[in-house]
Amino acid sequence: MTKKIYILLWALMLVALPMSAQKVSVEAKIDSTVIFVGQQTGFHLGVTMKEGQKVQFPQFEPLQHIIPGIEVVETLPTDTQKLDDGYLRVSAHYTLTSFDDTLYYIPAIKVKVDNKEFESKSLALKVLTVKVDTLHPNQFYPPKDVQDNPFLWDEWSRLLWLSAAVLVLFIVSLLIFMRLKSEKPIVFKVKIVKRIPAHQKALNSIEEIKAKSTTVTVDDAKAYYTHLTDTLRRYMMERFGFNAMEMTSAEIISRLRQEEDQKKIDELTMLFETADLVKFAKYSVGVSENDHNLISAIDFINTTKQENAPTEERIEPTVTEKDKQTIRNRKVLKWTLFGVVLVNIALLVYVFWEFIMLIA
Repeated sequence: MTKKIYILLWALMLVALPMSAQKVSVEAKIDSTVIFVGQQTGFHLGVTMKEGQKVQFPQFEPLQHIIPGIEVVETLPTDTQKLDDGYLRVSAHYTLTSFDDTLYYIPAIKVKVDNKEFESKSLALKVLTVKVDTLHPNQFYPPKDVQDNPFLWDEWSRLLWLSAAVLVLFIVSLLIFMRLKSEKPIVFKVKIVKRIPAHQKALNSIEEIKAKSTTVTVDDAKAYYTHLTDTLRRYMMERFGFNAMEMTSAEIISRLRQEEDQKKIDELTMLFETADLVKFAKYSVGVSENDHNLISAIDFINTTKQENAPTEERIEPTVTEKDKQTIRNRKVLKWTLFGVVLVNIALLVYVFWEFIMLIA
């Protein structure tokens, strides 16, 4: 039993040794692994350790060599960074240089923590030389001052021509805009007017005839029948669509026979025949006959009227050929203005870009 306890204790010690060794770590890194002769680079040593431990970095004097061929230019102040779990990271910084072109091997650097030595990993530094033409030593020249380059027309000519094109296009677009502004656009308005049905207008006209002619004498019989037949003719024009105002009474009756029943046409035929006799033969009619003809006209209108006649009329504007040409010209001017402005903007952006590239 005691033997097993010893074995267990030895196992725990073996496990704890690597863990204790991991409490302190040293890391070395270099800013650039390849430099030219005489060029400088940074070399850094970082130590991770527990708080309270003391670290001692190697001390190098200026111009002291870390290894033959690599010398220390200067030693920079150390810095400390606090980590988690009570650890600290302390870093030392050095500036190195070399004047021999070769590949250097930098061995592990030793750092003391609580007087115990810990080593970093090894590094490599490649030093390159600048190629020199030893066959033509006279071709070495000192550094040149800032030069004031002369103005070259070849470099600026395209930019100047494009700038002139931008100016011309701007003037053209301005003239087109002024032309559009000076000419007012043609506006067409559609009118919606109230429409009195044909039968209503005819009945209103007959009401006027009745009001003005309570008694029809021989002298005013001609005017009475002229007014009555003209009212019927206008009604027929709107209701049936034929030009009754230019037709004779016989032609009207013949045309109406295609539309209405025979009885109504016969009554209307008597009215037109009586009207023709009064107007052209000075026929004398009685009051009862006048009333009968007036009733026949009213009855004809009421029989043939359209109940669902539209009460509104849409009046479209009249567009002349000159108006159409003006509209086409304005469209062309608008699209031309849009194209000119678009091209001008593109040219302006290009000119600005070219200008920046020339002065850069």
